[in-house]
Amino acid sequence: MSVALNTAPFLTALLSNVAPGMHASIEARLAKHLPNLYQTLQALYGDQFSDEQAYATWLAELLQVTGEAIAARPLPLQALDTARSTDKNWFTKENMLGYCCYVDRFASDLRGVRQRIPHLQELGVTYLHLLPFLKARAGENDGGFAVADFDAIEPRLGNMADLEELSSALRAAGISLCSDFILNHVADDHPWAIAAKQGDPHYRDYFYHYPDRTAPDNFEKNLGQVFPQVAPGNFSFVPELQEWVWTTFYPYQWDLNYSNPKVFADMAAALLRLANRGVEAFRLDSTAFLWKRAGTKCMNQPEAHQILQALRSLVDIAAPGVLLKAEAIVETAELPAYLGSNDGTNSKQECHLAYHSSLMAASWVALTEQDTSLMRHVFAGTPALPEQSSWLTYVRCHDDIGWNVLRPEASIETEDVQQRLARVSRFYSGDGSYARGASFQADDPAAVHGTVGMAAALTGFSSAHTATEKHLARQRLLLLYGLSFCFGGMPLIYMGDELAQANDETYLQVPAQAADNRWLHRPVWDRELYAKRHSSLHDAGAVFNALAHMLQQRRQLPQLAAQEARHLLNAKDPAVLAFLRGSTDAPLLFLGNFSENSINLNMAELLENYDISDSNWMNQLDKSEMKTTVTLQAYTQLWLVRK
Repeated sequence: MSVALNTAPFLTALLSNVAPGMHASIEARLAKHLPNLYQTLQALYGDQFSDEQAYATWLAELLQVTGEAIAARPLPLQALDTARSTDKNWFTKENMLGYCCYVDRFASDLRGVRQRIPHLQELGVTYLHLLPFLKARAGENDGGFAVADFDAIEPRLGNMADLEELSSALRAAGISLCSDFILNHVADDHPWAIAAKQGDPHYRDYFYHYPDRTAPDNFEKNLGQVFPQVAPGNFSFVPELQEWVWTTFYPYQWDLNYSNPKVFADMAAALLRLANRGVEAFRLDSTAFLWKRAGTKCMNQPEAHQILQALRSLVDIAAPGVLLKAEAIVETAELPAYLGSNDGTNSKQECHLAYHSSLMAASWVALTEQDTSLMRHVFAGTPALPEQSSWLTYVRCHDDIGWNVLRPEASIETEDVQQRLARVSRFYSGDGSYARGASFQADDPAAVHGTVGMAAALTGFSSAHTATEKHLARQRLLLLYGLSFCFGGMPLIYMGDELAQANDETYLQVPAQAADNRWLHRPVWDRELYAKRHSSLHDAGAVFNALAHMLQQRRQLPQLAAQEARHLLNAKDPAVLAFLRGSTDAPLLFLGNFSENSINLNMAELLENYDISDSNWMNQLDKSEMKTTVTLQAYTQLWLVRK
């Protein structure tokens, strides 16, 4: 920002609706975040205005809307902002645990979710991600990801009063509510899209629209396809417009044109309104796709990061108790930028959280190959976290497991990456394996397809017939979750995994779902399994009790806070993953055997490059003592601390 810039107009605009008692704190926030906000938005939109003064006027208008959101922010949320402004690393601590579910599948509606709070508390959940619950497109809507109204709840799930009551109840239980906020697109029956169809030039320019195929065909030369089987291509012809509209995902999801500053302003305002309803975290959907540039894949463009950085600045000004989470399913090298950047002279904060999708996918590959080499490459490519940020570590989610994010790491040890990843994909679709998943978008037998299925089905529960097979399936599932608990970040449990819930084949009888086999792993909450959660004689009880115990131990281990150091070790045996967390004075040593064989490890050899004196170790999970040699049974894990 220019040194000579007069900040008074921006402060006046921001404070015009804010109570005088809040002026000092809000002024301090603006002073801290205005420089980056001004520079970032000027880089994005400066050339859209006749001169710098016109740009400054637009920014002042944006800050006035931000000030209106501050003025409307309920007192309990203002108190949360104050507390979290003091403890900026609150979400990176070892006690943090996420849980993810669909409202209707978990508890019928928002009121029903309130009744499930005791279950979340029993696990120790501190962060609840409810998948899309805003009013969605009529008919097909991609599981709610085609939003028709950012200011209304899907009627069958409740209303805004229900949302506010739920967020308040969760907050009282120490649980932050996370909502999806679909940044990249809106439904074709959203008011903006309807106005565009009716010929309103203001809203036509909220979208990318082309009179013929010339520009789309030029873009398509470099674009990938998200759903090549059911929604091929990236553009759809809209009869009402007599034009081609950019639709990366489905024809009914219109990509927003973020080169238009009005789009950014309206989306930011919508997010702040939801924050005032009690949403404490936003999963920013499809962040990698936000900016389009001819001659590129139109992913991970610098402007996409600038959009997120500007949103972060506005949130830090208006609601600093709120978290932003990037849903960027991209290669490992592209991931760190979504948490922020530092070029040595200028620090840019972006999202607080980002999914570590390549770690998730690599952990499943390790089970397939009984070899952790690819996962170790992912470890090596994962830098230390920036300040006030955290990874979101997970085993499964509502989406497919996409193997293509691993192409760079998979190519390190083999030239035929396609064959390697295709073999993994086939393994989890049940091709001669214990897994009982399915391939996603499988239109080419030789291609690398995503994988769908519940974690229990993919780890062998559904194919197990003997006690030994069930034991191994349980060990595999717990090993994957143990890694997510210990890697460094906020771990996430996907609904049903804590009960070893199986695939749901009934989606095939639902016309709106039958063409999308991701519904295989979106089952309805199983009350019968929940009733057996404490029974050691049942799979649900064995998994639930083991996970609950692991989580109880995790909360006692400060070495597992997100910001603590992580050091990858050379375990000699490729089936073993070994790493240290925390300082060498008081480390935690994670050992995981990703094979069906028993493996012996020499502790002195394992730690030969670290200044850790010989000592006795204790497994935090069962309090057993370990000395010079450690034996890892099939698919077991140890969390070792020094006695």
